[in-house]
Amino acid sequence: MPFRFVHTADLHLDSPLRSLALRNADLAETVRGASRRAFVKIVDLCIAEQVDALLIAGDLYDGSQTSMNTALFLGGELRRLDGAGVRVFIIRGNHDAQSQVTNELTLPPSAHVFKGRAKAVLAKTLAGGRDVYVHGVSFASPHAPESLLPAFQPPVSGAVNIGMLHTSLAGAAGHDLYAPCSLADLVDHGFDYWALGHIHQRQVHATGPFVVMPGMPQGRDVNEAGVKGVTLVTVDDDGRISIVEQPIGIASFERTLVDITDLSEWRDMLDAVRQTLSGICGKTSAENVILRLTLTGATSLAWRLRRDADLLRAEIDNIAAGIAGCWVEKVELACRNVQSEKPGFALDPVEELAALVEADVLPAHGFRQEVRAAVDEVLQQLPPELRQALAPDEEAAERLALEAGASGGAEVLAHLHGGGAGEGIH
Repeated sequence: MPFRFVHTADLHLDSPLRSLALRNADLAETVRGASRRAFVKIVDLCIAEQVDALLIAGDLYDGSQTSMNTALFLGGELRRLDGAGVRVFIIRGNHDAQSQVTNELTLPPSAHVFKGRAKAVLAKTLAGGRDVYVHGVSFASPHAPESLLPAFQPPVSGAVNIGMLHTSLAGAAGHDLYAPCSLADLVDHGFDYWALGHIHQRQVHATGPFVVMPGMPQGRDVNEAGVKGVTLVTVDDDGRISIVEQPIGIASFERTLVDITDLSEWRDMLDAVRQTLSGICGKTSAENVILRLTLTGATSLAWRLRRDADLLRAEIDNIAAGIAGCWVEKVELACRNVQSEKPGFALDPVEELAALVEADVLPAHGFRQEVRAAVDEVLQQLPPELRQALAPDEEAAERLALEAGASGGAEVLAHLHGGGAGEGIH
């Protein structure tokens, strides 16, 4: 009989909401419970596929925010696996090392948690007599500036060797450097499969041997976009390995553009939005699709869309409500006035002012400092968890200030452009 296992990582159970734009209470609840529901689906998959083991390559928890309730949920799901005869192998990542309950939860006997010293555990003996060993090492602290690869034992001779490692490899955008090592070093170590964790985007780095980063099974905001999943691995009796990606995510975050070039009627714009939403939601495997829409293109509606932004949002939310599992997290405007692009067209005074603001005001150091000070003042009034979600670092705070300055200026100019209060309502 072959050895089959599911490889996952970076579940970040009960991770807090990372976007204040989730204003809808039902949507917020969907996202809040998505990491737990994703883990339930992983356990369901293991049982349905009758796998031998589940490998969790770090970051089950989400740091120091972890509650005992989270740990109890995890324990209950691991007992389900124990009852189905599925073994569990776990290594602790940087977030697990921060958790206050990591060492307090009592796990079923079928679950093995690797410690800070690498160890090889016999997982199964194949029909042909070849053994399968799982090797792993956990983070002892939240930081691992040096490679953990030297801690691993050599591969067991004549066996299939599977290594579990939480690592940033040589580094990746948006991820701190943890337990760095090169792909070449992993390949040269002699293991047949490396079950990695830490980077939230799936990538198969190599196939001979396999070096797999499964990605997280459930995204938390639009920066972790797309349907997420796990890797189902089969080791045949002769030691050959094959892998299949299995979608898991409960909610898929997506960025999408809606081109409304040359559309001059409000109703036509909404039809374009409806077609886009229906198309995206109709082809995804996730139960929920959470969209960040950006309206683009040259259109005579450009000023009206900014001026009547609340109406626009309400109408788009109404469209989304009519499509099962469809949610709109945010609507962004990147439209241009179609008239201003025609040769010889003279800008009206507000359009001239808008051009001046874009060219001279927004890039000005003094303006940016004033906006940043205002944003910092607002941030200080927020609860710590929301402040961390909006501006976790200096770069994010600066980006937030730039977006606030640009969007605020555009909204004021749109209202200055005039037109009846009810214009655009159909």
